[in-house]
Amino acid sequence: MKQLSVIKKENADLEKPVNKLNKSMFQKSILLLFGFLLLATGNIAFAQETNGLEPGKEYILADITVSGKISYNENTVLTFTGLEKGQTIHVPGEEISAAIKKLWQLKLFSDINFYANKIEGDSLYLELSINELPKLSDVKIQGVRKGKRESLLKDTQLTKGKIVNENLVTNTKNYIENKFKKDGFYRTKVAINVIPDSTNTVKMVVNIDKGKKVRISDINISGNEQLSDRKIKKAMKKTKEKGFPNPLRLFSPSKFTNERYKEDLANVIEKYKEKGYRDARITADTVVYNPKNNRVAIDLTMEEGNKYYFGNIKFLGNSVYTNQQLNRILGINKGDVYNSVLLQERIANPNKPDGEDITNLYQNNGYLFSNINAVEVKTYNDTIDFEIRITEGPIAYFNNITVVGNDKTNDRVIYRELTTRPGQKWNKEEVVNTIRGLGTLGFFDAETIRPDVKNPDPASGTVDVEWHVTEKGSSQIELQGGYGGGGFIGTLGLSFNNFSIRNIFNKEAYKPIPMGDGQKLSLRAQGSTYFQTYSFSFTEPWLGGKKPIQLFSSLSHSKQYLYNFQTRDVNRSQSFTISSITMGLAKRLGGISDRVTLSHSLTFQYYNLNNYNTGLFTFGNGSSRNLAYTIELSRDNRGNSLIYPTYGSLFSVSFRTTLPYSFFNGIDYGDLGNQEAYKSKNNGDPYQIEAADGSIVQVPSGAYLDEDGYPVGSYQDAAADPAKVDQKKFNWLEYYKVKFKADWYTRLYDKLVFRSLAEFGFMGAYNSDRGLVPFERFFLGGDGLANYALDGREVIQLRGYPNQALSSNSGGTVYNKFSLELRYPITLKPQASIYVLTFAEAGASYDEFAEYNPFALKRSAGFGLRVFMPAFGLLGIDFGHGFDPLPGSTQKNGWETHFIIGQQF
Repeated sequence: MKQLSVIKKENADLEKPVNKLNKSMFQKSILLLFGFLLLATGNIAFAQETNGLEPGKEYILADITVSGKISYNENTVLTFTGLEKGQTIHVPGEEISAAIKKLWQLKLFSDINFYANKIEGDSLYLELSINELPKLSDVKIQGVRKGKRESLLKDTQLTKGKIVNENLVTNTKNYIENKFKKDGFYRTKVAINVIPDSTNTVKMVVNIDKGKKVRISDINISGNEQLSDRKIKKAMKKTKEKGFPNPLRLFSPSKFTNERYKEDLANVIEKYKEKGYRDARITADTVVYNPKNNRVAIDLTMEEGNKYYFGNIKFLGNSVYTNQQLNRILGINKGDVYNSVLLQERIANPNKPDGEDITNLYQNNGYLFSNINAVEVKTYNDTIDFEIRITEGPIAYFNNITVVGNDKTNDRVIYRELTTRPGQKWNKEEVVNTIRGLGTLGFFDAETIRPDVKNPDPASGTVDVEWHVTEKGSSQIELQGGYGGGGFIGTLGLSFNNFSIRNIFNKEAYKPIPMGDGQKLSLRAQGSTYFQTYSFSFTEPWLGGKKPIQLFSSLSHSKQYLYNFQTRDVNRSQSFTISSITMGLAKRLGGISDRVTLSHSLTFQYYNLNNYNTGLFTFGNGSSRNLAYTIELSRDNRGNSLIYPTYGSLFSVSFRTTLPYSFFNGIDYGDLGNQEAYKSKNNGDPYQIEAADGSIVQVPSGAYLDEDGYPVGSYQDAAADPAKVDQKKFNWLEYYKVKFKADWYTRLYDKLVFRSLAEFGFMGAYNSDRGLVPFERFFLGGDGLANYALDGREVIQLRGYPNQALSSNSGGTVYNKFSLELRYPITLKPQASIYVLTFAEAGASYDEFAEYNPFALKRSAGFGLRVFMPAFGLLGIDFGHGFDPLPGSTQKNGWETHFIIGQQF
């Protein structure tokens, strides 16, 4: 067997194929010896004299066979070579050289060998022996988090079946190291191990050691006279030099990344342009890395140029709006300092899609095809004249409106929330409002809602909009645990926020529950060793399906046993129960953009005390009834996401009242024990009656009877039993409550959000003789976890203090609270929303309005973490430090831990 070409390589990409034809007697001798050895070991099928091959002779290619480690069939490989049976070839010659070159260019093989198997006259029989490069069977990346691993796999295209060679390994290593270096990890080291897996396949293990992120030691600036070093460094929002710790730089440390650095160079130029220096530029910027301390030093050289001013500003092409209307929005006058950033924002603000600018003025009135540009037309001395050229175009109307991505939510639930409807005039503001409205439903990931504008046709004046939404877990299992009120309190709740009650009897709809109609259904149980509470609620957001009128209802029942906080003993013979039912309607006023809601509700509660003698109530046996009407007006425009609002506010004011019974029932509550009620029997003389329990009661002259037939008192002994008197006072509760809440969200920088909150609550009485009821009071302090329905109380959170510790035992009738919070997200991805926070709070509770002092507050501060995942719901922990003593104490409260656990599916 004559070897025409032998090329063996570990890596085909690093070496060039060589066509080695035998041209010397030495080569022939070696090949003869090689052939003899092969024949002796039986590794070839036939013998052939190899010295019959004549160099330079022309042969007819009779046949080619293919051997070696290959997965391709023989015909495919032969097609790769370009050689064909019957063609004329020369040995040595260009035909075999070209075939070898083509095979190497495929980058699929590690060995390529041509052999002359047989020569019959002018006919030559060849054998092509090749070995394929191994293929990738699996990749494992170590040293980085899961999200980064997925990103690297996508970027490097390390997919199963990919050919593995030294070039791939080297390029992958270099790419990963350079990628992390761009992110500021200058000491990144990558080691790649290629491990044989099975026949011609390998596994790849990529080990990444990022090292510490490089930090900035110094930023040196030269050439600047008009802007100080401090102002320039301040303009570099994400590139900060290392210095003394600054609390305001908690979320912008001195870490260096190339991408952020380039952005900040542009920010410096923008800052100069805001000050009138249109021609400012950075003539040199140098980043010097010091490997000894893993620091970089930055040197900037500025050329500031001259300061400019606005000259004449002329509008061209406007017919819909007058020059005066456009000038009012532009807000720039001749002689003002040149500010290109302000000019751009007044024409089209890229940071505020719903901002007040000229582009939105047109876009909100149907002019989708409008185009507005500011052009410098003349520069003289230090003045620049501008023309604002406007192409208005025709009015556009919405044509086809479609929604994609809603796998669970029914189309009609989404379409009823859209303010972009077919046939309506194009309005960008309504598009933005629809994004907000869909985000606040809670059914979709607010970060991924987007409208795609399709088929804009100026000729017909129509445009299609396709809404893209991503479903998220909207049903929740609530699991909470906490220590409050003297014991451990546990909560188990099921909340279905996208329920479908019409499919409740449809077996096929249980996946795992009927969903898709936007209704809310919740079941909740809460309890400890001394109380249990059970509740059920249902909400239909679109009653009748045509108007945004919300129907809501709830049922609850709770039972409280007398509990000794010192001994932690529970007396189950002494109990207090509450049964409650609420029905209400809420109507959205105006459009989605207003988000103003007016709600009405009617609540009936029945309180029953059985031998429940505590300081909370003056009577231990008896009952009370609470029939209350509540009206609330609220406005909620807190951005798109309810998990992490970045802007907007929530305002609400509510008024809750019972009937003013004392105005018309004719009872003198100031002299209740000495009244002659029910005296018409027996003309006022003493008599006997059978009470509700069957006992015989002697009724004295002038007695006042309760509903069970027992005498409350008489002229002589009424004051001896104040519990009976109070039972009559609170037989039907009489009170009113006013509450106010204001909650603001302001984006300070990037995603750093400042939240400010103010709350106020007041409960009053219509009749001072009847007094304030012992129910429905405010209890301040703690994490708000112990919010069971005992006596209808409202639990107000104030971190840094134990639960309900800042109110008296009977609760407050007035409270106010103020809260400041800084929030910054670690991630807001759909699979997990995580943010950290720091807070400062103050508040107080008062038994009577006469004690109210808005400046005598209990203060606290602390920090916390929130994690929201569709699989687990909301997880949170806060560490609060109370700076003031609890009521009755002289030492500050100190640190408290507050937490909440939720699970979502």
